Formats: sequence, structure tokens, C-alpha cells
Amino acid sequence: MDAVGRDRLKLETVEKPKPGPGEVLVRVAAASLNYRDKLVIETGFGLPLAFPFTPASDLAGVVEAAGEGAARFKPGDRVISAFIPEWISGLNKGNARTPPYRTLGGIFPGVLSDYVVFPEGWFTATPASLDDAQASTLPVAGVTAWFALMERGGSLLGKTVVIQGTGGVSLFGLQLAKAGGAQVIVTSSSVDKLARAKAMGADHGIDRSQEDWVEAVLRLTGDRGADHIVEIAGGAGLGRSIQAAAMGGRISVVGVMEGFEVSGPVGPIMLKGLTIQGIGVGHRTAQEAFGRAVDDLGLKPVIDRRYAFEDVQAALDHLDRGAFGKIVVDVG
Repeated sequence: MDAVGRDRLKLETVEKPKPGPGEVLVRVAAASLNYRDKLVIETGFGLPLAFPFTPASDLAGVVEAAGEGAARFKPGDRVISAFIPEWISGLNKGNARTPPYRTLGGIFPGVLSDYVVFPEGWFTATPASLDDAQASTLPVAGVTAWFALMERGGSLLGKTVVIQGTGGVSLFGLQLAKAGGAQVIVTSSSVDKLARAKAMGADHGIDRSQEDWVEAVLRLTGDRGADHIVEIAGGAGLGRSIQAAAMGGRISVVGVMEGFEVSGPVGPIMLKGLTIQGIGVGHRTAQEAFGRAVDDLGLKPVIDRRYAFEDVQAALDHLDRGAFGKIVVDVG
């Protein structure tokens, strides 16, 4: 891209990059798309993009060469990218005035390219049980679900977890919550998608187009409410999650589909003793732990459709329509 806008996105042939000290050259096999990528392409997402700009953040590929001093990976190793590459563990860098948002496909270059050169610490090992297309879905969607439910969610055993929607984060969340021993309720406005989610292990499906999902959650739980809600809506949707949450419940805010300005009643937050936590994907250490869990649990990412590299515009259109799981672009 030489400027913001879908019409400025085009394929170009450039010189193959070479790794410098501490860097690795990775041949990209597959890249998965996130709704954020579409927003960055179309609006810039309020970021100071450096043009020419390559979008997208999530890749799976193979290390082809290592620069001087790079020892984390060797040629032939399969790797996936880390969305926030400088965040290794603990709290991310930043302060109250300027929260951090230094990500691939944003402040840093993106990954929709045959080859990328990044510092070796910007990658983690690909889970052995996944192919490249599956592995490319992990860095944002998978790590977000893992961070919300497993890193910062507490024990899920015997709990009721509400998963909103059937996109990438949601379906990873469904699988992880079931693995943790939770009863899972999925909400969607699609009967077909609810049926597919139940086939994956969801205990209940709520059709938002036919009934009030909050009332349905209360009915299904005997008015107890949900112990943990993966909140993808944002906007006024947060208020609905507050109403559906159980005493001492937790709401993980992972999306802003209904807007960046959230709203909701403060009374139930106080009276129920709720925890509302923001989840900005997760750090590299969490991604490494998630990768090991993928192999241990036999978790399989759900890919709605794979597109050829030259069909990225069609893949972005698919994002607009909504996907069941993830959309992947086959690069290499």
C-alpha cells in the first residue's frame, strides 16, 4: 500500500530481504486475516503507518536464513509470528497516558509477503500438530482466547462460560472453555452457525435474532448467570454482558464490533462484584504456552475458507460478511 484505502492495496515485486544481526528470514506459507487488518487497510486505524506498508499480522512459515548472532531458530524451523512482538511477559510496556499498541501490521510492517525479515524474538515455534494454514490463525485469535480464559480467567471447571459469536476468537474460546471443564453457551444470529458450534461441543446455542440473549442465559442458568463472558461487541453490548454475568463473574472485553465507546450500568458491577478485564491479545510467553497446549489438547483451529495470495480482496470481502472461524491467505 502506498496510502490508506482498499484501492491502494496491490501486489508488487520487490527485492528479497536479507537478515541482519539477530534477525531471521522467514518464507511465509500462510497468513490469517483479522477484522483489525481490514480496518487498518481501509482507515489506517489511527496508526502512523509507514508507507509503503504491508498489512496483516499473523503468519506461519519456515526460517530460511539466520543473521549473525541469531540462535533462537535455525533454517528449516517452522515458526509463527507474535502480534505484539516486544511484549515478552508480564505487563506490556506503556503508561496511563500512552497505552502501548506496537504490533505487526501496524506500527511495524505486516506479513502479506512471500518473505519477511524480523528479529528472531518476534517468532515462536509452530505447534507440531498443525499445518501452516492452521498455525497462522493462532497469533491473534488463538492467543486472545487463551489469554482471556486460561491466563487471566481462573479455573473454568464447572463454570458457565458465554462465548459471543462464532468468529476466530470465539471458536478458540469454545474449545478452550470445554477443555477447562466449563459449560459453554454460544450466541449467534445464525441458526447454521449455532448448529456447527454445538457440533464442536457447545452445550447451548442462543439465536440472538429470535430471543433476548441475556434472558436466555438467565433461563438456562436458573437466574445464576454466566461466570465468564467473552465479550466481542463493545459499545452498549458491554451493558448486556453486565446484566448476564453471575455474582463474582468476569467479563473479558476482546472486541469492539458495536463501538469503541462502551457503556453499561454501574449498579450491577458493584452489587455483583464483577471483574471487567480488557484483553489486548497477549504476550509471547502466553503464545508459547498456548502452542504447547494446542499439541497437548489436540486443538484444531477452524478455517472457514482459504484464499490464494492474489485474491486478498475477496478475502477482505469475506471478513465483511462474517466468517465461521478464520480466513486464511495461502502465500507460499
